[in-house]
Amino acid sequence: QLQKDLEELKELLTNATRKRVRDVLVAEKQKLELEIKNQPLPKPKDVVEEEKSSLGGYTVKINNYGWDQSDKFVKIYISLNGVQKLPAENVQVNFTERSFDLLVRNLNGKNYTMTFNNLLKPISVEGSSRKIKTDMVLVMCKKKREEKWDCLTQVEKESKEKEKAAYDTADPSEGLMNILKKMYAEGDDEMKRTINKAWVESREKQYKGDIPMDI
Repeated sequence: QLQKDLEELKELLTNATRKRVRDVLVAEKQKLELEIKNQPLPKPKDVVEEEKSSLGGYTVKINNYGWDQSDKFVKIYISLNGVQKLPAENVQVNFTERSFDLLVRNLNGKNYTMTFNNLLKPISVEGSSRKIKTDMVLVMCKKKREEKWDCLTQVEKESKEKEKAAYDTADPSEGLMNILKKMYAEGDDEMKRTINKAWVESREKQYKGDIPMDI
């Protein structure tokens, strides 16, 4: 579109006779030429098609990972079979001060993504990076301050604090009850049967007077 405008301007310029009109047209022509020069070059069709195919198809959200830390870095380990065979540009990580997201394109016909928002503490965007190892991507988040992280995200921290508050009650038996309830809710059928049996036996002992009723 800009090229067509430029061609029309040149045509007008050849027909213009008055100096003021010519000056205006010349200025507009230079402006258009600069605009065209600064436009990004269109990608070849085969490159566009390749990008579409690599980002199309099935996208898998990664939920499994391991992590540890040193004084300077928080390290997240993501297992992906065969990732080392991909071109390096197919493994991208974008960092912000409190987040990062990973995109692995076209690994065995699938795309893989992982996003961490609300990191526990700020990281240095410039100092953070990723490394591709055999069957693994290692994301290196550089800490802004050299201090220990108790967990990776703010959400995890809040969840742990709520759990701790539920068990840190003044009544020890109530704290035990909360633990048993959690085990019962999250356990399998065998766990539930075991807890039910223990509960029934405990009540029977209370009624027989084997243990004080206030326990």
